[in-house]
Amino acid sequence: MNADEKQNRLSARLPRGLDDRGPAEIAATRVMLDKIRVVYERYGFEPVETPAIEYTEALGKFLPDQDRPNAGVFSFQDDDEQWLSLRYDLTAPLARHVAANFDALPKPYRSYRHGYVFRNEKPGPGRFRQFMQCDADTVGSASPAADAEICMMAADTMEALGIPRGAYVVKVNSRKILDGVLESIGLGGYENAGRRLTVLRAIDKLDRLGVEGVRHLLGPGRKDESGDFTKGAGLETWQAGVILGIFRDGGDKGFDLIATSIALPDGKAVREASELYRAGSDELDEIRSLLLASDYGPDRIRIDGTVVRGLEYYTGPVFEVELTFPVQGDDGRPVRFGSVAGGGRYDGLVGRFRGEAVPATGFSIGVSRLMAALTHLGKVDARAPPGPVVVIVFERERIADYQSMVTALRNAGMRAELYLGAGKFGAQMKYADKRNAPCVVIQGSDERAKGEVTIKDLIVGAELAKLEKGRDEHLKNQAQAQRAVPQTQLVSAVAEVLARHGIAWT
Repeated sequence: MNADEKQNRLSARLPRGLDDRGPAEIAATRVMLDKIRVVYERYGFEPVETPAIEYTEALGKFLPDQDRPNAGVFSFQDDDEQWLSLRYDLTAPLARHVAANFDALPKPYRSYRHGYVFRNEKPGPGRFRQFMQCDADTVGSASPAADAEICMMAADTMEALGIPRGAYVVKVNSRKILDGVLESIGLGGYENAGRRLTVLRAIDKLDRLGVEGVRHLLGPGRKDESGDFTKGAGLETWQAGVILGIFRDGGDKGFDLIATSIALPDGKAVREASELYRAGSDELDEIRSLLLASDYGPDRIRIDGTVVRGLEYYTGPVFEVELTFPVQGDDGRPVRFGSVAGGGRYDGLVGRFRGEAVPATGFSIGVSRLMAALTHLGKVDARAPPGPVVVIVFERERIADYQSMVTALRNAGMRAELYLGAGKFGAQMKYADKRNAPCVVIQGSDERAKGEVTIKDLIVGAELAKLEKGRDEHLKNQAQAQRAVPQTQLVSAVAEVLARHGIAWT
């Protein structure tokens, strides 16, 4: 390469907020998704796929006054000047799909899907521009039983993935509860929409800031450790007290209805003052009864007034799956993984396309975040999966013979490949090691003259190189590591090696 070529050489840069994935991570994700799929299908959900690109307006993002939409989505114009965007979640595309096929789909419509979503946001630790989600939704049912089933399915999914009972909790609340409390303290109506949003954002920080930190955000504001000041919602002391009063413990049974007895200045309880609160309370009460009837107690699912979620998105019950076991943070202190899944009722999303109310509820699992938790629990095999059997090309002029061996192994349902590089025997063995091959097939002139092939077990060979054992055991392992068999027994001999190491084939 000359100087000009070096100067013009492209840099193999990975864009910030994106990541490459290797065989080990891909295999572990596949295993995890298969376990999730089994649970979803047990509940009667069926798969559906939607494209990664949708019309921008279908995603609920409306064009600002700039040259391109930039409110959290990656967007571009097609040749007829229509704005298109990469999906930022899997729910909005589902709403479009249901609306487009409304008459053909059974109602309620239960579906699940997984795939990458994209966020046009500043990347940072734990914040990516592309990440995978796995969703399940019920569209067309207004019954709290649909919400209860989502909660039960979420709990079953965690346990199917190997997260033991007591290491997770599905927390349930209702946006009607929160909105009803705000209504009861004078923050109802369109004119208070901005203040309500500020209040909800403050509540969402309860786990991080604690009660007193949130109290400041509900009032005049809060200055953090760095000296930065966050303006508060400007509530009066009694208003902040009513809001904070809903965050009491759920009691021994974990299902106490929150804020029932909180008194307002006129002496009324919140429940008496707000019809919206009563509606949310009744929904949670029915969900509680359904959960207990199916033996889902507070060790798995509990009502929690701190769950906010989807500040301008959800219309009723909201859910959050939180992992409760501690892990060691970068500073050595114990921290929690926190939320790995969430969702709720979104009765207005499908109706945007149809001009009529269409009830819907669902939840989404953050696949990457949950994978990190499973890895910490030791529930994920972080090793690369076994590679293919490699047939060594010992004599170049006989490549057709070697190819027929590969074909025989493939026809038996085994992963196999012919070495297609230019390296000699040593380079081919190194290649097989890098491919994580369980064994190689060798046939030189001596083996060919005898009508044999040599099967070299690379896994046993690697173990043999590490261990110092008695002579008899060493000879036994050595016999397993490499042996010659008649070429007619090639398939059965390789099958024996795969079976020895628990490697499945079709």
